[in-house]
Amino acid sequence: MSNLLTSRQAEELHKSLIAYLSSCGYSHCAQALRAELNLPDTTFDALTCKKYEGLLEKKWTSVVRLQKKIMDLESKASQLQHELDSATPTSLAARKNHDPSTWLPRAPARHTLQSHKNPVTCVAFHPVFSSLASGSEDCSIKIWDYELGELERTLKSHTKAVLDVDYGGPRGNTLLASCSSDLTIKLWDPADDYKNIRTLPGHDHSVSSVRFIPSGAAGAPLSGNLLASASRDKSIRIWDVTTGYCLRTLRGHADWVRALSPSPDGRWLLSTSSDQSARMWDLGQPDSNALKQTFAAHEHVVECCAFAPAATYPHLAALAGLKKAPPASSSAEFLATGGREKVVRIFSINGICIKTLTGHDNWVRALAFHPGGKYLLSCADDKTMRCWDLAQEGKCVRVLEAGDHFVSCLRWAPSVYKDALPVGMDGLVNGNGNGNGAGVNGGSGGAKGREEGGSKEQIRCLVACGSVDLNVRVFSA
Repeated sequence: MSNLLTSRQAEELHKSLIAYLSSCGYSHCAQALRAELNLPDTTFDALTCKKYEGLLEKKWTSVVRLQKKIMDLESKASQLQHELDSATPTSLAARKNHDPSTWLPRAPARHTLQSHKNPVTCVAFHPVFSSLASGSEDCSIKIWDYELGELERTLKSHTKAVLDVDYGGPRGNTLLASCSSDLTIKLWDPADDYKNIRTLPGHDHSVSSVRFIPSGAAGAPLSGNLLASASRDKSIRIWDVTTGYCLRTLRGHADWVRALSPSPDGRWLLSTSSDQSARMWDLGQPDSNALKQTFAAHEHVVECCAFAPAATYPHLAALAGLKKAPPASSSAEFLATGGREKVVRIFSINGICIKTLTGHDNWVRALAFHPGGKYLLSCADDKTMRCWDLAQEGKCVRVLEAGDHFVSCLRWAPSVYKDALPVGMDGLVNGNGNGNGAGVNGGSGGAKGREEGGSKEQIRCLVACGSVDLNVRVFSA
């Protein structure tokens, strides 16, 4: 002991031990220790005993707290070192300049939105305004202003858990769709104080996913009047939101259909299921011939899916071993799926798994491709969001603690498309005077975009995720 403590420290420890034993009623032990240390009453009286009484417990608890703090700091240092090791000149420049095409979310979140009383199940960004919708097991939908981090309103009409939300609808009349365990889909009109304008019944079990199907040229998608829904009744339904009619029912999955993802041009629809498969449907074909491809590499429930945007094709073509990337005009060449195997799988359109991304320690819940094409984001029940670099063969380059519990949903704000302007005029649109109330860039610190189909894509550096910890988190540049 003398090698570790000074004589003064040893004396304090001895007195603390005697005071602790005395306060706990172990008087014989305390007396024996005093005798062993030769501490008479004159040196260690009742007042001294009182002084040292709680010292041992205080030291003990402070050591535990400091150990936890050290572990947290070591974890943070390890994460930063990992980011540093994975950094490239491009990523370092992107961090400095906030280049939207390579920006990635970074902790801490810009806003942590709190109001839900039960786990958050889904989030969706308004395509124009600075609104974010979130659904929850508390049966409500909440509309937030993500710029201010404030709750705008709460929508109550569903009688059971809200499982998914999505913005879209006929051009110029953007709607919010929601679906629930109460077997219904509801349509809300943001232009009319989010009035519930229509309820779509028809599914025989919980409706787990809804997605508006875009129409128009890829690269500058227009909202259409079709809505797809997936259900635990094993079916996918396509609805006309203007009439409320179910136009068609797609069957093929052998179990609960979990999630949907339409292609940017609205021709293809991707679905995942508890039957451990993902399926791609050609909406241009009759129901009997609509199933185009089945992706069967998973060995557990497939929770989520996403079509890869054309910007990813150069990176994914290299992963697939192709000498030439598919044309950007093709809307469905690659896709990603994730699920309870704790992995993310990337497939080419022919059904071959070209890459498996491992790193998550629990079920993968949601996926989002970076609009710039270089990254894929995923979130999982391991409380993290992970960023995978497609240009580095899918290497995980960032891990964010995105919740205090399971992270259940993830969305990247949709890009804003503007008609290409004459040289020198784009500053009027890209600056603060965009005039659409959304800040176009969503706090991106820049509005670099790509020219596609005669329109300029402005990537919004804006990501939201929801968690079982009841919170919605918004990450922005």
